[in-house]
Amino acid sequence: MPFPPEVIDQLGYYVYRLIDPRSGQTFYVGKGRGNRVFNHAAGLADIDDQDESDDDFSLKVGQIRNIVNADFEVQHVVHRHGLTQDEALEVEAALMDAYDGLTNIAGGRGSSERGARHARQIVEMYAAKKTVFSHPVVAISVRRSSDYQSWYEAARGCWKISRERASSAHYVLAESNGIVGEVFEIDHWVEALTINCDWLEKDIPGRSAFLGRVAPQCIRDIYLRTRLPARVRGAVNPIRYFL
Repeated sequence: MPFPPEVIDQLGYYVYRLIDPRSGQTFYVGKGRGNRVFNHAAGLADIDDQDESDDDFSLKVGQIRNIVNADFEVQHVVHRHGLTQDEALEVEAALMDAYDGLTNIAGGRGSSERGARHARQIVEMYAAKKTVFSHPVVAISVRRSSDYQSWYEAARGCWKISRERASSAHYVLAESNGIVGEVFEIDHWVEALTINCDWLEKDIPGRSAFLGRVAPQCIRDIYLRTRLPARVRGAVNPIRYFL
């Protein structure tokens, strides 16, 4: 049941979670106003969806359809209400950090600079040297990883990216929370088709992936554990070009 008009007038911005009733798992965290939570729980677009990446929206809708097709209804919880937009963005980002397995691809506002991390990582972030770009590179923001293989699996694709532009880059910097976690030498970029990417279960037209390997140690020494420039406020694209 949507919020009545007299409630909407007082509600302000709010932050909510969408929950899969089959598992109890939170699969999406969002902010909004009006009846956005109900629109999203029904898999409908909303006026504020311009704030959301295409990847986020597609994954969220796919999850909702799976729930509905199994004859269940999406559950929701409103965590905070009566917020300003800036306050809602901060609460949203904090909740994204708290729940694993979200369909949100882009992190919340400030996640790369102020998101959840161990105290050691906070020290590393502020003590890390700023990245000095000695080569044309593409930086890709990925989920936290702990070794070469998982960094590569997280960073290789699939992405909405200009292959023509990305082909100018020599290396990919895989980063998490603004810190470069691994560096890869690019062989080439390919369309995200199963014939090109053996890890895909189906073709993803319009997306791209890179094939490559861990960069030589002399290159890793330049970039590894350095701090990338802060993202533009409100930016959701995980891809950045430094060419």
